[in-house]
Amino acid sequence: MNKYLNHIVFKKISHLTNYLKIESFVVGGFVRDCLINEKAKFQDIDIVCNKDAITLANLLAKELKIKDVTIFKNFGTAMIKYEHIHIEFINARKEYYEQNSRKPKIKYGSLIDDQNRRDFTINAMSISLNKKNFGELIDPFNGQSDLKEKIIKTPLDPDKTFSDDPLRMFRAVRFANQLNFNIEKETLLSIKRNRQRIEILSNERIIDEFEKILLCKKPSIGLKLLFDLGILKIFFTELHDLHGTEKINNHSHKDNFYHTLEVIDNVRKKSNNIWLIWSALLHDIAKPKTKRYCEKEGWTFHGHEYVGSKMIPKIFKKLKLPLNDNMKYVQKLVLLHLRLIPLTNKNVTDSAFRRIIFEAGNDINDLYMLCEADITSKNKEKVNKYLNNIEFVKNKIEEIEKKDKLRNFQPPVDGKIIMQTFNIKPSKLVGEIKFKIREAILNGEINNNKKEAENYMYKIGKELKIY
Repeated sequence: MNKYLNHIVFKKISHLTNYLKIESFVVGGFVRDCLINEKAKFQDIDIVCNKDAITLANLLAKELKIKDVTIFKNFGTAMIKYEHIHIEFINARKEYYEQNSRKPKIKYGSLIDDQNRRDFTINAMSISLNKKNFGELIDPFNGQSDLKEKIIKTPLDPDKTFSDDPLRMFRAVRFANQLNFNIEKETLLSIKRNRQRIEILSNERIIDEFEKILLCKKPSIGLKLLFDLGILKIFFTELHDLHGTEKINNHSHKDNFYHTLEVIDNVRKKSNNIWLIWSALLHDIAKPKTKRYCEKEGWTFHGHEYVGSKMIPKIFKKLKLPLNDNMKYVQKLVLLHLRLIPLTNKNVTDSAFRRIIFEAGNDINDLYMLCEADITSKNKEKVNKYLNNIEFVKNKIEEIEKKDKLRNFQPPVDGKIIMQTFNIKPSKLVGEIKFKIREAILNGEINNNKKEAENYMYKIGKELKIY
């Protein structure tokens, strides 16, 4: 800890604190992480003052020759960035939610008030930056002991803690997942009792914490906790409803919830792309809707990839996720996640490979990753077989891609050329001709070059009697 306190940032804050005749403390996650690991990342620092937080931020910025100070007057906070370090200054405060309000009420208070409002004992520790006791650890709730015991526990009565800010229930799960800690028994029971309280939260706040769980090294731990605590059913029913199995005539299907957790863990081992992780989370989301039982086949989920891709805009809208290209990326991967399997058949023509190249575009490598992650069999022989099949598809796609250059391609003949050639105005007919040319290239009827595309365009014109 001492090596961090010798940093110029802390030295200057201490000096300015003394100059302003105020009190300041390092609080929260930085203190926790330093106590857990001496090699903690020196990136995010929270400074609590008994008053004049914005003044302290401005003076520190001046001392460090920093031009940009972000000030939030309504909250009495300020933030500066020095090299790679984000430093946030805040006045000590009390914070709570009224019974049906989505916005917290804030009142200024003392350091003790600020520590009382902290979510967990391990986050309620602080280090003094005051001249009289510089570097002293202030630990009113035995956070150090809970760190050693690897326990997530609230500083005050958990019912009050979670009622004051229900988001803390998500944070309890996130820290348990992130730090590999256990949630203390009374804290756990309180979450179960108060889980309906999350309904007052905005989905934006929930998703911010939920995505931090998804980005943990093993997200399945947090997702299972959310399920077991009854939280998932409240805010993400579609994911919750994947849970369960059904048996008819000795035919049963796997639990698609636990399968999904395995797939997410597999993706997370290789990538921190949050949208690829969302794709893994949602790849089987339509299985409850498409589940059917057939005596000959057993349980089927035909078309779940298509139905799932159609469900995604509604899910994104409900969860307040961005309705942009990231959503379309997730839709694409969900739609295509079964498309590599049929390509391993020896009778498949090159046109099927051309289509997946065209449809996946630059996201083909992410599709490979999702398909490999989707292999969750405990049978090693099966796993090796599936992985070898995907490797075969990769090699075949690479071979065709080199030859045909189809990734993200547009037909060599565009709408402008079609309109000029046939002297027609913008219309459905232009789109129809472009589509026919594209299909001919994908089907291997013509090569992907301008000369053959133009010849094929003339042929279409003659068939439609416009040339």
